[in-house]
Amino acid sequence: MVVEETTRRVTRRRVRTRANLLDAAFAVFAAKGFGRVSIEEVCEAAGYSRGAFYSNFDSLDELFFALYRQRADLIAEQVAGALALDGPDLDVPAAVDRVTEVLLLDLDWLLVKTDFLVHAARDAQVAETLLEHRARLRRAIADRLARAQGFPRLPAVLGDVDGAAHAVVAAYDGVTTQLLLDKDVEHARVWLQQLLTALLTDGSGNPQRSH
Repeated sequence: MVVEETTRRVTRRRVRTRANLLDAAFAVFAAKGFGRVSIEEVCEAAGYSRGAFYSNFDSLDELFFALYRQRADLIAEQVAGALALDGPDLDVPAAVDRVTEVLLLDLDWLLVKTDFLVHAARDAQVAETLLEHRARLRRAIADRLARAQGFPRLPAVLGDVDGAAHAVVAAYDGVTTQLLLDKDVEHARVWLQQLLTALLTDGSGNPQRSH
């Protein structure tokens, strides 16, 4: 029992240390930019030693991917939750409204993500890993669309649910890029709602249904 309790305490401490490192890294990346931050700066912000860092992460790249997974999982959960409210039938305009109301639009995260995209563009291995994480979000969207009974016919340009998922993620990317410049979150949500409605319906908000 003593050994088990000690193990639980060590596990809880390790989980807390990892979470604190992630939170500190996020704040430092957002303030200074990825690529301009050292491991020492992350450790100082979190109040830990380099040993604590290396007991959780091999590199800043690995730490960033842990941050990315957190955000990607959150976004996938937000989208899946909004789409699940219709049950087996999917009311596309209503689902679009719900998605754009809850979807993560955080300026600090967008700054961090954009910095890392530039970094990944110059490193094929990093880019491959980042593409894998992005694919998880698209699969989450496509899986929900595929499971919807009586789903309206998609515009021909999208092809199938995979095409629709790519289009949804591309629209999100476009809106968040604009958001980085104008800092207008409310306008970003309105724009995203308009884009997704145009993509997934006939453009007027009415689903395109098969004959």
